[in-house]
Amino acid sequence: MTDRRQLLKGTLAAAATVGLGMPRAAAADNPVTRENAHAGSTDWQLTRVRTDTRGGVRSSRIEGYCSRQSVAAGETIDLFVSTDPAQEFIIEVFRTGYYGGRGARLMKTIGPLEGFKQSVPEHGPKRLRECRWKKSASLEIPSNWTSGVYIGRLTTLSDSTGHGYWQSYIVFIVRDDRDADILFQCSDNTWQAYNQWPDRDSVYTHPKGNQGPWADVSFDRPYGMYPQIFENPQTVGSGEWLCFEFPMAYWLEQQGYDVTYCSNSDMLSPARGLKCKAFLSVGHDEYWDLRQYKSVVALRDAGVNLMFLCGNSVCWVSPFRSASDGRENRILYRGGPYGGDYKWAMQREKEHGPFPHRGPDEGYLMGARNVDPVNGGGDWICTRPEHWIYTGTGMKNGDRIPGLIGWEYHGDPPDIEGLEIVAEGTALQGGVNPQRWTATFYPGPRDNFVFNASTIWWCQGLSSPPGHQLPWSHWSRPHGPDARVDQITRNLLDRAVSPWFGRPRGGE
Repeated sequence: MTDRRQLLKGTLAAAATVGLGMPRAAAADNPVTRENAHAGSTDWQLTRVRTDTRGGVRSSRIEGYCSRQSVAAGETIDLFVSTDPAQEFIIEVFRTGYYGGRGARLMKTIGPLEGFKQSVPEHGPKRLRECRWKKSASLEIPSNWTSGVYIGRLTTLSDSTGHGYWQSYIVFIVRDDRDADILFQCSDNTWQAYNQWPDRDSVYTHPKGNQGPWADVSFDRPYGMYPQIFENPQTVGSGEWLCFEFPMAYWLEQQGYDVTYCSNSDMLSPARGLKCKAFLSVGHDEYWDLRQYKSVVALRDAGVNLMFLCGNSVCWVSPFRSASDGRENRILYRGGPYGGDYKWAMQREKEHGPFPHRGPDEGYLMGARNVDPVNGGGDWICTRPEHWIYTGTGMKNGDRIPGLIGWEYHGDPPDIEGLEIVAEGTALQGGVNPQRWTATFYPGPRDNFVFNASTIWWCQGLSSPPGHQLPWSHWSRPHGPDARVDQITRNLLDRAVSPWFGRPRGGE
């Protein structure tokens, strides 16, 4: 083992002599590099977007949703669209990725289709809004579509008002079952928990309180404009993908890593992740079904490397249930806190319960916990420059990456054998209320590791692709791509997928 680690250490040191920002796998041959060899699209972003009211989230001129969170090649996904007033529209389906810096590739155009106004459902039990719209189109996923996050750009065509065309997105994930090096879990449970479509209807907007178990939310409704941190019209219909996660995917594909994508609901069983070497939880991955938690524990214990490039993750238990027509995993709610009997979970129970569920202490999975306050802003500060994650960065003890902590983070690490705090500091909630955050690293049981970056904004330090906008919150902001974040992430991923490190894929 020592010889292998020394060999790996030397490999990493040699790699660090290469200029920062250079693709790691220019000659790599995998589905992602082959996909990115195609020409990207110069026009895939939203141009004309308008919410119904100032400060609102709904864009009723054209809006839609999909019948499933994720879909595999050969399967069919249904698309539901409403236009007000009734008019023709088209759906342009793009795969998001690198594509030479353009950020997306046009895969298919559907239409023109006849659009009409579809009804907004009344509140059901627990203020549920579940649309039962008439299907506008069905899409069978071709066998040559690479796993990724796909957005459908909805654009009206005919216009009787004289005001021109209007646009919004729909979003879905194409998954596969191959032995990729990296599995990227999209945080779509959290996208839906915060979705306020049509009128302040999220798990945070119930009259009984914004942190209790009162509200159900359905994936059978459009995504409104993302309601926090910044006002970005590109988010209409796309959840939080373009906000917090796309910079990670764009960077991974730019570097040539072998990556595949899945939804939160795809991780209810560990089977998918056991085929990969590294599992990524990215951005704002707050809401986890208990089965997801058990799956990722199983991945770690089988030797998969875990990287939590996120903040406020694994915070709330979010049980799934079926839609009214029986489709599985289409409704969720806030069932209770993770944290076991630790003080932060007890505090959430006292202040916002009673809750029907309590999750395990997330610190023993992630290496750090959701603290209170859990939001704020600050600099990411190096505390162990001798650790191999810093190889090639030139960072010294106390060096800062400005504004990289936010808008939510982790802290208060548990007593895991071998756990190291690799960065830590103070974040300020509202610019005045301090809280300690910690980025951690601990060894797994099979020569694997778990890394926790302790910030939603880690990926903002990797890239700033088209369609993305840097956030600002708690009087603090990330600065965008940083060569040190780039190198730390390379060091982690190259070690995770190295053939000399960890167990073979599949848990063998």
